[in-house]
Amino acid sequence: MVIYVVQRGDVLWRIADHYNIDIDSIIEANALPNPDVLLVGQSLIIPTDENIYNVRAGDSAWKIAQRHGISVQDLLWENEIMNPNNLYIGQLLTIPEKKKPEIEVNAFTYTLGDMAAPVIGEVGEMLTYLSPFAYLVKEDGSLVPIDDEAAIGEAIAHGIVPVMAIVNFTVNVAGRNAAKNVLNNPDIVNTLQENIINTMKDKGYQGLNIDFEYVLPEDREAYNRFLESTVNRLHDEGFFVSTSLAPKTSADQKGLLYEAHDYLEHGKLADYVVLMTYEWGWRGGQPRAISPINEIEKVLDYAVTVIPRDKILMGFQIYARDWELPFLPGKEAETISVEEAMNRAYAHNAQIQYDYMAQSPFFRYTDDEGNAHEVWFEDARSAQAKFDTAKEYGLKGISYWGLGYPFRQNWVLLEDNFDIKKL
Repeated sequence: MVIYVVQRGDVLWRIADHYNIDIDSIIEANALPNPDVLLVGQSLIIPTDENIYNVRAGDSAWKIAQRHGISVQDLLWENEIMNPNNLYIGQLLTIPEKKKPEIEVNAFTYTLGDMAAPVIGEVGEMLTYLSPFAYLVKEDGSLVPIDDEAAIGEAIAHGIVPVMAIVNFTVNVAGRNAAKNVLNNPDIVNTLQENIINTMKDKGYQGLNIDFEYVLPEDREAYNRFLESTVNRLHDEGFFVSTSLAPKTSADQKGLLYEAHDYLEHGKLADYVVLMTYEWGWRGGQPRAISPINEIEKVLDYAVTVIPRDKILMGFQIYARDWELPFLPGKEAETISVEEAMNRAYAHNAQIQYDYMAQSPFFRYTDDEGNAHEVWFEDARSAQAKFDTAKEYGLKGISYWGLGYPFRQNWVLLEDNFDIKKL
């Protein structure tokens, strides 16, 4: 695939003619609602017969070769380049054919009931695991059930491993209280583990994801003990266990989200971990990239020192946020799909801008009532940046939050970059 950024005056037929492909291929790959409307700064995936790479700012022959798992010599030879320092931005390089890296891909979904099947079916061939979200752990060790049968059935039909997700919090439930009462009481821990095992057997789950957040710092060791005993019990039953971890950059990082998440112990005990590398641009905060690459890399730089790389799934959010300006504390941004973000950009003829440090697109517009807005979302460039990061760090794979937000470009590029492992 080639990623092309729309310039002023571009029209789709000329872009297709330049790359010698038909317009319909571009429309399909990008889910374009109207081929007659393009926005300056919009990124388009261009399907090509060859493996072509578009040189970007900051690239070098060594970086490009490393990203694609080839030697610099092979890259230069393929492109008849004598001097590796003579690359320029926008240059199209042919990448020698190489077997794509194999990764595992998880997706959380809170689209449940009868609505789950079409959402899962649309991308089912590109998932290793599916985690319906989520069973709430109550303070007595019981579980609040969810309507997950359709999701599990659709997952199994596509060769996806269903993973039971448990949480200790909701919008209205303080996670710290449930965690304290459960984790420090052996009898309640035993009850919870029995309920988990019974549910997994009854529903057809093959693994468990533990997403305990807002755990008090003094309960860190209790959480570690709970994880160890749960892993041991579930392994004895033939199940695997994963955990979701807040995005830490050091072992001693302060804050309620971070202190009880012991990367070292989770890396030892869990079969894999999901790093929740998103929500920098959270709905109650200032407008900014939701999952900026420069912040993700800080988390990974620490994580790989204490967790085996082949146990790490990097989190990738596939939703967008629309903030009303000026930002006022207490007023939340609207969470929307990438598709809806682009619809708003089309409606207001917005120019797409790109933050190269965060590797994230954004735009501004004024609504019909005269209110200013700023929207941060994902596009082909930001998705490719995340895939490149997963490759460069040699990670086990990627975990999406969450299914139900249409983002066609992501899935086209995912398939182009990786072979998805089916278990």
